[in-house]
Amino acid sequence: MPGPGGGIRLWHMSTESGRAGWDIRRAGPEGAGRRVLMLPGGMCTTEFYADLMAEPALADAGLGMVAVTLPGFGRTPPPEDLTMENYARLMGEFAAEAGCDVLVGHSMGANVAIEMAAAGVFSGPVVLLSPTFSRRDEAKFLEVMDHVGRVPGLGPLAWAAMMKTLPRAMKRELPPERADVLAADLGRNDPRFCRRSVRRYYEYLDRHGSLVARLCDSGVPAWVVRGDRDEIGLAEEELQGLRACSRVTMVTVPDAGHMALVEQPARIAEVIVEAAGAGPGRG
Repeated sequence: MPGPGGGIRLWHMSTESGRAGWDIRRAGPEGAGRRVLMLPGGMCTTEFYADLMAEPALADAGLGMVAVTLPGFGRTPPPEDLTMENYARLMGEFAAEAGCDVLVGHSMGANVAIEMAAAGVFSGPVVLLSPTFSRRDEAKFLEVMDHVGRVPGLGPLAWAAMMKTLPRAMKRELPPERADVLAADLGRNDPRFCRRSVRRYYEYLDRHGSLVARLCDSGVPAWVVRGDRDEIGLAEEELQGLRACSRVTMVTVPDAGHMALVEQPARIAEVIVEAAGAGPGRG
């Protein structure tokens, strides 16, 4: 399907060996000199990147784009290993094969991006949309769900109930014109998978305490982007640590919360174009 500037716009469920059923969305010119890999957050699919991928600034910059739902979310086939390290490995392999040299991640997808950089499976510019640098920064309701989810008998019931109420609760966080579609997208998740995934996510945060040093020590140029009313916290010492890191650029998006990518896609597109300019490209 034609996209802006004669590019392509394509969404499909993968049939590739080892990636059957993956949710992959592509946009931009086929022969792009730079290609951006976009990772949605937990419980989100590539639908959350649709508005951003349609931003004229990205097409004008000649960027190719490919968004991939983290396997397991949106009822895509989950990997056996749900650790953040394994997600980083899977996405690192995909980035290399797809020729992606810029990485964008939102929420949990941003944390996967941090691990990709830290593990050395991705070395290009990284745009982190509302990442979580430590357990204390994460939304409190998610921590509660993680604790309750570990209780035999009660855990599965609590997650099933939460997944039924989440779409309605999230609507107020989303642009009115997109709220119904995106809220329904959130509701298309397997509560059993989400329960297991969130447990592994918190185990990852606990292993490292804080991810600030992990990001800075990776050596990749990184943009940490947060809404001015972001629900995800950032401790003062974490902020100071990020500011002290010469490779990190802090960006605050006005009139936006945790979902800045759908609330202010034009501003996010500007940051991505800036990040793409910091990388060598593929010629």
